[in-house]
Amino acid sequence: MTRSLPSLIVLLVLLGGLAGPSTVHAQEKVMGTEVVDPGIQVEVIAAPKDAVRPLGQNLPEGETDIHLEVLATWASDESIDVPAGAQRGGFVGFLNLFGKVRNERTGDVVEVELVPHINLSDNLHYARNVDLPGEASDPFTVTLFVKPPQDLELATHRDWRQEYGDALLAPTSFEYTGVDLSAVAAATR
Repeated sequence: MTRSLPSLIVLLVLLGGLAGPSTVHAQEKVMGTEVVDPGIQVEVIAAPKDAVRPLGQNLPEGETDIHLEVLATWASDESIDVPAGAQRGGFVGFLNLFGKVRNERTGDVVEVELVPHINLSDNLHYARNVDLPGEASDPFTVTLFVKPPQDLELATHRDWRQEYGDALLAPTSFEYTGVDLSAVAAATR
């Protein structure tokens, strides 16, 4: 059986032979994936800058170097215990997340509160556009602070309190040093 050149090109493109890399997650940098009791998986990612609305509370894309984001879900891994009723892989809401990006060369720091976002690739997640403190080619330390919801943000039933206490989780933080964000900062969506 013979195929024409246009048919072969279409076939190769469909199979990925001539297609470039996917732009949905192109140039994202996963800094770490952590698990916080009671079974909350936290994935810390530097993604390419994006146009996020409303503008009044989000840095415009033109003034942004990266989109710092956190995927917070109930752990999908069956070896990790999650609370009864939790949907594995489901979004964990009402967390208070803060990021700190420190330039290791200059010591300059930028701090941001990560707020809920929604898109078509990650769906619900926490994020914020960030203007890096210094040159994108500098090494950075990225720290993520994870805090539980406040009393008025999330109510707890008796069964939860008996099993896990008054809070959703204990405050914690994660630090990633020597992070190279230059490829992410150069990428576009």
